[in-house]
Amino acid sequence: MDKLPNILFIMADQHRFDCTGYSNSNLARTPCLDRLASDGMGFTNAYTPIPICCPARQALLNGRRPEAFGALWNYDNGLKTGALEPSEYSWPSDLKQLGYRTGHTGKWHVNPVHDPTAYGYDDYIDGEYWTFRKEKYPGAKAGGTWFGGIDPVPLEDSHTHWLARRTSALMEKYTAEGKPWLIRMDFTEPHPPYRPAMPFAEMYRSADIPKWPGFDDDFKNKPYIQKQQLLSWGIENLGWDDWAPIIAKYFGMVSQMDSAIGRVLDKLDSLGIADNTIVIYSTDHGDMCGSHRMMDKHYVMYDDVIKVPFIMRWPGVITPGSVCRDFVYSILDLPPSILEITGLQPKEFFHGRSLLPLLKGQTPNDWRSEVISTYNGQQFGLYTQRMIRGSRWKYVWNHTDTDELYDMENDPGELVNLIHEQSRKTIISEYRKKLYDELVRCGDSIVDSRWMKSQLLENKKI
Repeated sequence: MDKLPNILFIMADQHRFDCTGYSNSNLARTPCLDRLASDGMGFTNAYTPIPICCPARQALLNGRRPEAFGALWNYDNGLKTGALEPSEYSWPSDLKQLGYRTGHTGKWHVNPVHDPTAYGYDDYIDGEYWTFRKEKYPGAKAGGTWFGGIDPVPLEDSHTHWLARRTSALMEKYTAEGKPWLIRMDFTEPHPPYRPAMPFAEMYRSADIPKWPGFDDDFKNKPYIQKQQLLSWGIENLGWDDWAPIIAKYFGMVSQMDSAIGRVLDKLDSLGIADNTIVIYSTDHGDMCGSHRMMDKHYVMYDDVIKVPFIMRWPGVITPGSVCRDFVYSILDLPPSILEITGLQPKEFFHGRSLLPLLKGQTPNDWRSEVISTYNGQQFGLYTQRMIRGSRWKYVWNHTDTDELYDMENDPGELVNLIHEQSRKTIISEYRKKLYDELVRCGDSIVDSRWMKSQLLENKKI
């Protein structure tokens, strides 16, 4: 490789796949991300290995499913759990040893004690935003509730655009040094509460928001925890008229973040380094945001939270306007991809695969036909789930509750659970075996128990 490419990796927090223009959903407007996709490759079947913030970010840094190193849920929610320690592998360290300058701006959420500089990053920028904001706008308090409101701070000093400025400055600094660089820009948005600044706070009208395909869920034959969540959040009586203005704020937050991303992409152009910079965009997971009448992301494996936006631009390698429809993990497949792109050997212990063939328009014959996502619990208690999803079927193994089977071709809203239909027993058995094999490969100890093993391999599950 003649010249090592710069790598700009932009990550959001709880950005739904269908809230991108390149998904053709006509929901939230994301012109800057759409431009990135038109100049590179948009993935239409990208999935997160776990729909929760800390474990997803830890898995991204380490290249393995979080269950492999004991990180099961967010470490800051009151339930004690493992976090990725500096003694564990992190691929930015490899790039640093290769000669890259490495910087992390924005949200961290990997370890409560150690910041990014303990994992291979030279610089870390984020926490000072709130000091800056308090000093410049001492009386500014975001209005609204957990469901959202309006950020009273001017757009230029909102967190999204402050982060864009700081990231742009770091790019300029590293570029002047003449070394290749890796910068990860990690937004806290559009995670609730949805509080966009003006003019994005009024960009979308409630009356124009279409109802989610999965909104009218009666929870018949569904795991009890789903309806319980409505009670836990106190949202059991909210109808579509209540949700529409909340979703309008979410859309506004997405578009505001997109605007900030545009600033950073423009900076790449002005520095004259866009042609030698790989740009990657994704998120940790999605957001229910009213779908199935739920909020946040817990205790479910709906595509609302596990299917994610994923875009890569690599001038001279990726054909502009390419679309990849293969199943990929935006988190697990990136570590081996980045190492291979920079001339390093992917680690044998990685749970993902290099995307390099796909980026060149070539799908290997043995590429995966299903993806798997996991969940272990959060603020409402422990609840273990494992999901496998193919092009048509999705099977969810709820260890202590009713399992789920959805026909994704004929029921994209995932409203009808087919788990007890006799005609589907063969596909259920097939998916249980595939799920078991992959969990064993990845060292998920949940299947070490003979009782758990019997559920999957002997179909001893109600």
